[in-house]
Amino acid sequence: MAIDKDLLMLMLRRMWTIRHFEETVIDIYAKGEFGGAAHPYIGEEAVAVGACVAMQDTDYIAGNHRSHGHPLAKGGDPKRAMAELLGRVDGYCKGKGGSMHLADFSIGILGESGILGSSLPVATGAALASKIKGEDFISAVFFGDGASNQGACHESMNLASVWKLPIIFICENNQYAVTTSYRDTVAVEHVSDRASAYNMPGVLVDGQDVVAMYEAISVAIERARAGEGPSLVEGLTYRYEEHSLGLGRIRRGEYRPEEEIERWRQRDPIVIHEKRLVEQGIATQEECDAVRDEVRKEIDEALEFARNSPFPEPEDLFDDMFANPIPQA
Repeated sequence: MAIDKDLLMLMLRRMWTIRHFEETVIDIYAKGEFGGAAHPYIGEEAVAVGACVAMQDTDYIAGNHRSHGHPLAKGGDPKRAMAELLGRVDGYCKGKGGSMHLADFSIGILGESGILGSSLPVATGAALASKIKGEDFISAVFFGDGASNQGACHESMNLASVWKLPIIFICENNQYAVTTSYRDTVAVEHVSDRASAYNMPGVLVDGQDVVAMYEAISVAIERARAGEGPSLVEGLTYRYEEHSLGLGRIRRGEYRPEEEIERWRQRDPIVIHEKRLVEQGIATQEECDAVRDEVRKEIDEALEFARNSPFPEPEDLFDDMFANPIPQA
């Protein structure tokens, strides 16, 4: 599959955007600039970016608790994302949602949720809307190996296949559900092996290779738009950080060996993509470095924007609610 330079460089830019954004989040969390949970996406960038750059702005995505990478991969605004994390009014949800609730319908970001597997029915519903309305948009949902064991996942895949809905199920298999290996909870060798039970293609992809992800998702999109139904794409990847910044201190060696972490760090998705670009003569190292430096500046600006944004007022609590509080006598 031929991919032009502009798209390949966009992949690099968006992976660096996620990486620098997450590094900044880790830094300001340690400084106490915001509270609650935050789940770093470092190491998994190629999965979301490879998938999202294959989509159109009119296509929809739904994410999960590891929630910053998906909207940024879809072209979301780092300034609004950072402001949301810091609880400011200029955030995506006006500072009321926090880390696990970033949404922008204008570019197809339906949002994320901290409830395991809960985005799968949402994305399936969006795909149903596309079919009922006779429209061309597809939906995609990102979920982990842990969520693949939830009933909502299996119900969604079954229904999507029965009704031939235009949806792509993207399993980000980072191999650990908090501290539990997927090998101890998944009865098949790969999550994608389960696709045969739902009469849909199941594809295992190197989740550290952004181009491989792009190609696999492109095939699934073509199938979905043609009315042939859903696909299950499993990106085998790895998270370099702990499950959550707010979880407490868990020593990595207690559930995954240091040798394993280092082995996967040697397969950094950004390094793999940059090396391909340079070795194939698509871009120079200087061009790649310029992208990295430009993105770092953008993320610094996003942090400054968020810090300068005001907090919501107490009376703002009741705005944007579906039901109004009962008036007091």
